Amino acid sequence: MEYTYQDLKRKTVAELREIAAAFENQEAVQGYTQLNKEHLIELLCKAMNIDMHEHHVSTLANKGEIKRKIRMLKVERDKAIEAKDYKKLKEIRKEIKRCKNKLRAAMV
Repeated sequence: MEYTYQDLKRKTVAELREIAAAFENQEAVQGYTQLNKEHLIELLCKAMNIDMHEHHVSTLANKGEIKRKIRMLKVERDKAIEAKDYKKLKEIRKEIKRCKNKLRAAMV
């Protein structure tokens, strides 16, 4: 069976040891009975040639729309600075901050 890094990460130590025991090349997984989960996952990933890096996936569907909004708000911010409208400037900066926080939160 083909495994991914996420599949291996979800399994218990006992299940990982069963996978290692069924491995044909015993030299690649030598000492699997003595390893903890982290080291066992690393050993299995090397033996099965699985990429161990997790890739961040954005859960935000309208990421480009939020970025456009930020650019628009920055233009408004510059106009508010020139007009010395500090109430509006404060609101715009808060909105930019909210938009950026949405983007950062979606990356996890």
